[in-house]
Amino acid sequence: MSNQLSDRINSLVPSATLAMAAKARELRAEGKDIIGLSLGEPDFNTPDFIKEAAKQAIDENYNSYTPVDGYVELKEAIITKFKRDNGLSYEPSQIVVSTGAKQALYNVAQACLNPGDEVILPCPYWVSYADIVKLTGGMPVEVPTSIESDFKMTPAQLEDAITPKTKMLWYSSPCNPSGSIYSKEELRALADVLQIHPQIIVVSDEIYEHINYGVVDHASMASFEDMYDRTVTVNGVAKAFAMTGWRIGYIGAPSYIARACNKLQGQVTSGANCIAQRAVITALTESPERVRYMVNEFENRRKLILDLLNDIDGFACNEPQGAFYVFPDIASYFGKELNGVQINNASDFAMYLLEHANVATVTGDAFGNGKCIRISYAASTDEIKSAVARIKEAVS
Repeated sequence: MSNQLSDRINSLVPSATLAMAAKARELRAEGKDIIGLSLGEPDFNTPDFIKEAAKQAIDENYNSYTPVDGYVELKEAIITKFKRDNGLSYEPSQIVVSTGAKQALYNVAQACLNPGDEVILPCPYWVSYADIVKLTGGMPVEVPTSIESDFKMTPAQLEDAITPKTKMLWYSSPCNPSGSIYSKEELRALADVLQIHPQIIVVSDEIYEHINYGVVDHASMASFEDMYDRTVTVNGVAKAFAMTGWRIGYIGAPSYIARACNKLQGQVTSGANCIAQRAVITALTESPERVRYMVNEFENRRKLILDLLNDIDGFACNEPQGAFYVFPDIASYFGKELNGVQINNASDFAMYLLEHANVATVTGDAFGNGKCIRISYAASTDEIKSAVARIKEAVS
């Protein structure tokens, strides 16, 4: 009975990526051969050197509640990582470890936003941003971008989106779903706009930082001295280390925000899993080069899937510089009929591919861009070849 539930939960939209994955599982259970290209999950196993650290933690009897904001040793490893990879200097009081980067984002929103506060979201954005903001009573303000701008927001667009109610700017780089990366120069240009509006806090989601194909160097907004005290840097180990199920994310933030997140987390989940935390100490302390083999394979798959998709009439793709997604513009199919099915929008198109090509993707509507679909290439080369062949046949 929905009338027994809160307005908050009744207005909440289920995660589109998780919903598509669930639909794909249902169809597989019915005996259909579904190729899943919807979830943002590496298809590699967690590296052995990280698993060995977890086994050691079990043998050493790590089984008690952890500190709410994370083990001291893990916070020190995060501080070392931030300094080594991003040129950022943090104190332990500025670090909070959470149960995944998603909880870290939720904590920051709950800690900083009041009802009516506006949060600027360059589109496309990760599916959960808008609803995490809405759960606080905040208002997402979508800034549209296009394939022509490589799905990146310009300083002029940022300035136009700012109002007296603007409290935050959230973005990811590398971007999920487009794979676009803001260069240091592009971030500096955005920071110059933000200097005129000192009330705005920036959330920089850098979870795909190490999945970078070397064309655009990774840069952190907090590396600018005049943005350091206004930026929350969010990261985690799910993507680069193939540790999605270990559920460890973290922030580096101004101390007052970190304290607020710690306070909130203490009343919600408390500290993250003890064994996972011990394993992540090892993951972050070791050189990122130890997981470079995964990035190299993703780069090979990126070339493969772009070559295949670009051979399909009606698909327009940018070349993602990071992450493991392509975000093709498929608006040329809108208003057309495919195998008796009317395609009016990206959601129609994604559902059509699931039902007629047996390929699971995600509608761009969920990412704030209704002209595109997201396709993950965190899959084997054989799966990618088969999936795109099916798509090509279904739309031909």
